[in-house]
Amino acid sequence: MPSMRTGSGWLCHGVLWAVALILGLSPAAAAESVATALVVSVDVSQSVDDTRFRLQMEGIAEALEDPSVIGAITGNPGGILFAMVTWADRADLVVGWRRIASRADAVATAALVRATPRQAGEFTCLGQMFRTVTAGVLPALPVPAERMVIDVSGDGIDNCTDGDSLGDAREALLATGATVNGLPILVPGENDVVGAGAYRAPGYGLRATPLPQERTSLEQWYRAHVIGGPGAFLLAAAGYGDFSRALRRKFVIEISALGR
Repeated sequence: MPSMRTGSGWLCHGVLWAVALILGLSPAAAAESVATALVVSVDVSQSVDDTRFRLQMEGIAEALEDPSVIGAITGNPGGILFAMVTWADRADLVVGWRRIASRADAVATAALVRATPRQAGEFTCLGQMFRTVTAGVLPALPVPAERMVIDVSGDGIDNCTDGDSLGDAREALLATGATVNGLPILVPGENDVVGAGAYRAPGYGLRATPLPQERTSLEQWYRAHVIGGPGAFLLAAAGYGDFSRALRRKFVIEISALGR
């Protein structure tokens, strides 16, 4: 069966045809491509209270509505594809793939983000999120994309996956050709120093990690364990109040591919 490229992977014409039927598109529309498919992946674990959750959702919505971000989106023929994942003990696709090609599309997507309910969860299961995006989110792309970007934000390190499993999950995601960028949220007095002391897989007892007991900054941990792929970069937020500003800048870079 002939196939069509998406990122560095390959998506069969038969799959595109099936997606077209499901979405009510013509086969010609299904064959279109976009420059960027962007997955916004947001930590909603126990450290993220209701106020912080709302700051994140509002920050994402404001970024989508920002004129500079809309300019970057509309500068791409056909716009971009957008999806949002929230993660704690598990990862959920809370906004499925949507094409954003105009200001109206961006505003409509921002409204969906603002309406996203808070997901229950205690742990920061980054590895589980990587696996969910690899197995369930990227394969559901409705049209091919030249770049697949996973934008990961959070205020802590993985505390439910051992180091080897986390590394394997990250490498499997990068093997799809995706780029993983990081937006660590730095909260003075709270996550100035982070360490790999233990992990707890949901439903299991607390076990020590096989990794050395590293103590480092959240930015350095994200550099070592989160970001990767072509043009990957990290841009930190100085607390939750700075999340919107940092994300607006990050979206412009990602969507315009300025880091290439």
